Amino acid sequence: MFEAKSSAVAPRVWSIGALCRAIADALDARFNPVVVRGELTGFSRAASGHCYFSLKDESGQIRCAMFRRAASALDFSPRDGELVEVRGRLGVYEARGDLQLIVESMSRAGAGALFEQFLQLKAKLEAQGLFAPERKRPLPALPRAIGVVTSLGAAALHDVVTTLQRRTPHIPVLVVPAMVQGSSAPAELIQALSNLYLLTKEGRWLEPDFVKNLTKRGAAAVPCIDVILLVRGGGSMEDLWAFNDEQLAHTLAQSPVPVICGVGHETDFTIADFVADLRAPTPTAAAELVAQPQQVWLGALDAAAKQLQRSVTRRLDQHSQRLDLTASRFGRPSALVGRQHLRLSNSAQRLQLAATHFVQQKEQALQRLEVVLPTAAQRGLQRQDERLQRAALRLGLLDPHLVLERGYAWLSTPEGVGISSVQQTRPGQALLATLADGTVDLTVVP
Repeated sequence: MFEAKSSAVAPRVWSIGALCRAIADALDARFNPVVVRGELTGFSRAASGHCYFSLKDESGQIRCAMFRRAASALDFSPRDGELVEVRGRLGVYEARGDLQLIVESMSRAGAGALFEQFLQLKAKLEAQGLFAPERKRPLPALPRAIGVVTSLGAAALHDVVTTLQRRTPHIPVLVVPAMVQGSSAPAELIQALSNLYLLTKEGRWLEPDFVKNLTKRGAAAVPCIDVILLVRGGGSMEDLWAFNDEQLAHTLAQSPVPVICGVGHETDFTIADFVADLRAPTPTAAAELVAQPQQVWLGALDAAAKQLQRSVTRRLDQHSQRLDLTASRFGRPSALVGRQHLRLSNSAQRLQLAATHFVQQKEQALQRLEVVLPTAAQRGLQRQDERLQRAALRLGLLDPHLVLERGYAWLSTPEGVGISSVQQTRPGQALLATLADGTVDLTVVP
């Protein structure tokens, strides 16, 4: 018998670094350079200028890095959800053993699936008027209470509550929790907002059952909510997708009080941002927008108190002067009576002088009348006599006897009816002719 010897070759023992470099060489030889099309997700730009992100499609995703030299040549601002086409080289990041694509150039390849949905929904809601500027309401200067909708585990909640506690510790803050990421997040956000809407009505001071987290800061009950903050921290487009829900947009549009949306970072935009009355770049900024620092209000209150004090002091001084003047008038009744007696004596003296003067004027007038009356009476009689003479002369000129003396006669019937026309006569009629010195009987002949 003889012993069979194994023909199997023992595998090589690699060091980690050597294995990573070998894989990188194999990838380089097999694939590079590569052109990849996919949807951007998790895009970020470091302070160094390098960009880090992932490309994904329906079946997978790959990490990518784009260094500052290549990133500076970009002619657009990449955003999560965009469909892009990149050219680069596959490699292995040895520090973590990760497969990554070193991107040397990037261009748009059209909107990604999520971004396309976002644009379509945005256009639809904009056509319905949900983004109209006239819908936007001003924020209350001093809200009675602030409602917050966010996740209890979110860092945004800590930032918001800390900011409100620092700036306005006297205003109650009501937190209604809801998921801010995932498939169930839109429904929970809608329910949380609907619950808060119930607390925006006057008289709703009883704490409802749905309130699980409340920062009362000394308040025994929840006063009316005057403004609502809808907040969460940053993330990729998928992380923020719950805020691009159509039903959530309509719920926000139905809010009875102003809503501030502080979702993500300054470069992140969601449908909720466009529908809300005001968009804040961050959750902390949302809290700052609604919370005027307490020192500002205290300063304004102090200024108002000083103004009020000055006004009250000035009014008191004025009334004090009036009181002193009144007291000086009524403090010595004898002096007042003396002044009134003096006024009465003066009035009596003026009245006596006026009466004497009036009597003197009448006496003088009477004396003047006694002097001029005889002359005036004589003159008046002469005028009347002259008028009488002129009237007698005019009357004499009208005497019919003067006419008869000139040879005229006045015909009349024996009864004394005057005859002025031949038509008043008839043959044989007896007439009477009156002359200057008597009458003659006449008979009318044919």
